[in-house]
Amino acid sequence: MRKTPARTRFTPRLRAAFVAILIAGTSGTTIAGSPAYAAPSGDTTQFKGVNWADPRDNFADDPVVLSGLSTSDSYAQTYAKASRVISAFRANLGANTVRLPINPYTVNGTYWKSYRGVIDAASARGFKVILSYWEGTGSRKDGFIDDPATYWPMWKTVVDAYKDDPRVYFEPMNEPHGYTDAEWADIAAQWLATYPSVPRNRVFVSGAGYNDHVTSVCADPRLKGTYLSLHHYGFWKDYATYDQWVADLKERIGDCANRTVADEFGAPMTTGLDYNKPAPSNNYINYVQAVTDTFRRLKMGSVYWPGLRTDDTYSLQSLTGDPNRPWLATTNQSGADRLAWGWGRGKPVRP
Repeated sequence: MRKTPARTRFTPRLRAAFVAILIAGTSGTTIAGSPAYAAPSGDTTQFKGVNWADPRDNFADDPVVLSGLSTSDSYAQTYAKASRVISAFRANLGANTVRLPINPYTVNGTYWKSYRGVIDAASARGFKVILSYWEGTGSRKDGFIDDPATYWPMWKTVVDAYKDDPRVYFEPMNEPHGYTDAEWADIAAQWLATYPSVPRNRVFVSGAGYNDHVTSVCADPRLKGTYLSLHHYGFWKDYATYDQWVADLKERIGDCANRTVADEFGAPMTTGLDYNKPAPSNNYINYVQAVTDTFRRLKMGSVYWPGLRTDDTYSLQSLTGDPNRPWLATTNQSGADRLAWGWGRGKPVRP
């Protein structure tokens, strides 16, 4: 999600107390003495993906409803619509991964039966599926897990449903910016200890803050064997050169590229920018070219934000056709070209 970092209202004492309550509310499994785990091997280029989002940016105090879907859709209707959208992601972009939001309202309520149609349709078509928890709106939109009493049962339901599907991956929280680096690492370690049946190489541990750096979670031995998720956006700077964007991205990754997937990055796609031509005076063109070149050089997977989100100028796809039989159109072919280049395909634009 593309939100400018904001300050949390929590004092260090209140924040520490919240973390203690959160961890105490789990199954009670300890994290001391965790065994060593091998890191995901080589590179993360197997993840070539896009986010499919709720028009509300995935922040909701009710079920998340992906663009083009409805809470009134049955499982069969959801599965049919999702099958077409997933097929369009592959046909138009060459994607093989989709990142989807979840929250307790979606999983712990009646909509879960229908929402599973999205996950099942993607998996059936060979897509990798990254499921990530989003917080709510208003005062709940603070970078903290909203309610441990609903968060942990949500994940138990999801894990029980998909732990045996090797195409489904689990991301405990999107952008945990309310926590310090150490507090977030504690929660991520507790998630791993609470769900030991999930192989570590099917877990994405978010970078600290707004997923904006992975160096701290990468260094934590309790989190070995997991993937790390990074977010990176051009709007974080008013202007930077190509080389400055490369340096910025590399600093956030450190020596952890072999475990890291950029599962959110994006830029305006409906405003007519041509990302295939260098334009040193344009911040967004510098950014897109720099990050896709860097992903390719570092052999990093990436998941564009968003592949599909209604009324979002960053959306690389738009809905077309009969709403009951949706298909997608590409909003910016040069953006699609740069995405493919970052995935290791296509022809270079820059020397």
